[in-house]
Amino acid sequence: MILLKPIIAKLFARRIYKRTYKWANNPHKTQKAVFQDLISKAASTQFGKDHDFISINSYEDFVKRVPIRDYEALKPYVERMVAGEADILWPEKPLYFAKTSGTTSGSKYIPITSASMPSHIEAARNAILLYIHETGKAKFVSGKMIFLQGSPILKEEHGIQLGRLSGIVAHYVPKYLQKNRLPSWKTNCIEDWETKVDAIVEETVPENMTVISGIPSWVQMYFEKINEKTGKKVGEVFKNFNLFIFGGVNYEPYRAKFENLIGRKVDSLELYPASEGFFAFQDKQDKKGMLLQLKSGIFYEFVKADEFFNDKPKRMTIEDVEIGVNYVMIISSNAGLWAYNIGDTIQFTSTKPYRVIVSGRIKHFISAFGEHVIGKEVEQAMHEATLNSDVRVSEFTVAPQINPVEGLPYHEWFIEFENEPKNLSALAKKIDESLQNQNSYYLDLIEGKVLQPLKITKVQNGGFQNYMKSIGKLGGQNKMPRLSNDRKIAEGFSHVY
Repeated sequence: MILLKPIIAKLFARRIYKRTYKWANNPHKTQKAVFQDLISKAASTQFGKDHDFISINSYEDFVKRVPIRDYEALKPYVERMVAGEADILWPEKPLYFAKTSGTTSGSKYIPITSASMPSHIEAARNAILLYIHETGKAKFVSGKMIFLQGSPILKEEHGIQLGRLSGIVAHYVPKYLQKNRLPSWKTNCIEDWETKVDAIVEETVPENMTVISGIPSWVQMYFEKINEKTGKKVGEVFKNFNLFIFGGVNYEPYRAKFENLIGRKVDSLELYPASEGFFAFQDKQDKKGMLLQLKSGIFYEFVKADEFFNDKPKRMTIEDVEIGVNYVMIISSNAGLWAYNIGDTIQFTSTKPYRVIVSGRIKHFISAFGEHVIGKEVEQAMHEATLNSDVRVSEFTVAPQINPVEGLPYHEWFIEFENEPKNLSALAKKIDESLQNQNSYYLDLIEGKVLQPLKITKVQNGGFQNYMKSIGKLGGQNKMPRLSNDRKIAEGFSHVY
């Protein structure tokens, strides 16, 4: 059976490739069909009645009747579902609630329905199959695969199970992968992240690991522990490891560090999963961006990020988007989310087919002085400044310094280095020049002597992990924001040193 697996995988991959590009090459027709299906199926729900879905005959009708909402605005409906009511946002009750930690709303309960659950599983599977079809590499399916994720232990309230998305998804691993999948169920249920990673290292070091998946910052911790335990590079310990699957954050700031920990280059595959839906995955190794999932029960709208906080920002569908523009992504889905702001900003890298990159969070930016600096820009600046150098960065975040002890205000970059630069000032200059080239507002503020060039503050080894641990967000799906518009994170570092 082991010898047959790669052959079967290639045949299946070919079928999924054809099926995927059938809808990807007919994007507008696909999205219109999804829109009509969503409206018709939800017309009899409480939300559908409240917003007169029965009279919606066009996208323009929908825009008039259904305003953009964030979780706080949708919360009254969600609370009724959490209390056990059916037919509120989507027919029947949800299968699950993906519980996430919100910054303003406390815990968020994102519904996952019998209609939406399959897309979470199929999109992840299809990403791997399209990689197999493109590269012809399929031997890895016979090896062991690890998915660093949250605990699969779920709780039940009013007949609905709730837990973290990664824990929910763990219950849907196909039977043909269960023998290949690590860590064990017992280890996966460990709540304490550091204890869990130690146990995962013990389980995996003797195995033939071929695929490793997870959020880069936490996979980095796993790799570092392997180095410590074995005294070897990860690529020496796992000789057949050749595919790293990641999501949640941009991999580029971590790539040099990972290649050093692994000891060689490996293929990478980017996913864009969230509790609200599985939105995109990398479909080509040589193309920038991820294929937007247009046939997964999700209807997409977009609002230009620099217009989002206007009184009446213009909403548009995929038919009107442009490459390279920063958009807030709005979704309506068969999970019962309607004109819902997920908080992410994206940019299109292609419209034939539609591919996107995640550029940041609409709430994660620096504009203390009107500079409108976003996550993509700081990551690109770091990448350009460290390219073709020996400098390796473990983690970083950026905050405004509005009231310095002396001189003009500036952006403060908190950086934890694995391999420090010989000249910190030279690195700061390179980063600043890249940021000026990308962002004309920032350039104007520097040239106008409103801001002085950025300054780097070195974070001690393990500082970011200590900070995340101090706020109860070590491991799992938690991510360090790349930048913020206040000093909360900056001040948090002073408490963990």
